[in-house]
Amino acid sequence: MSFDPIKLEIFKSLFISIAEEMGVTLRRTAFSPNIKERRDYSCAIFDGEGRLVAQGDHMPVHLGSMPMSVRKAIEAVTLEPGDVVALNDPYEGGTHLPDVTLVSAVHVEGRPFFYVANRAHHADIGGMSAGSMPLSTEIFQEGLRIPPIKLYERGRLNASVMRLILANVRTPVEREGDLTAQLAANRTGERRLREMVAKYGVEEVAVSMRELHAYAERMVRARLAAIPDGDYTAEDYLDDDGITD
Repeated sequence: MSFDPIKLEIFKSLFISIAEEMGVTLRRTAFSPNIKERRDYSCAIFDGEGRLVAQGDHMPVHLGSMPMSVRKAIEAVTLEPGDVVALNDPYEGGTHLPDVTLVSAVHVEGRPFFYVANRAHHADIGGMSAGSMPLSTEIFQEGLRIPPIKLYERGRLNASVMRLILANVRTPVEREGDLTAQLAANRTGERRLREMVAKYGVEEVAVSMRELHAYAERMVRARLAAIPDGDYTAEDYLDDDGITD
């Protein structure tokens, strides 16, 4: 099956609109101003191999590293229907510890056909100072480090994991509310993707994802080819590291 440009654009817009709707769900149901007002969150859709398909117009710093979080989640656990993995570990694809990522699989015909994920900046995740963004000298001072772990299993909350998280933060009610909002965002993405498959069929949706990847590759290659050959360097500076003079 080959795709014409018009159909490719339709599917691209469909995927992006789902990621955007995930973001709307997250923003409208979150508890904290960090997410509701400052909009420090991101949502994205991935194929069954964990490759990025579409992302909302959200935070670039989140979206650039979220594919690594999804891959680490897939490697660490088997995501069954209804499972949701939580993580924030920078060594597992995270950014700083307040950014907590939730990853869910969307099963079609008995296998993960999509993954949906969102990342949100929590106002506190523990550590040596309120807000969990201290002038630290080691990661253990920054807050609770969460490796890929199931927060929900088969659609049911893993209460022990939630209690562990909430026991290590300064604002547990708000944290629980924001985590639940992140769950709602993933559920929105799952529902819309299932509707897409029901309307267009498994094969056509699968081809659309492959074509979008191929299109993205062509665009990047064309852009790189336009850069003249040569050596390129850059320099940047910081006043200090906040610790030493």
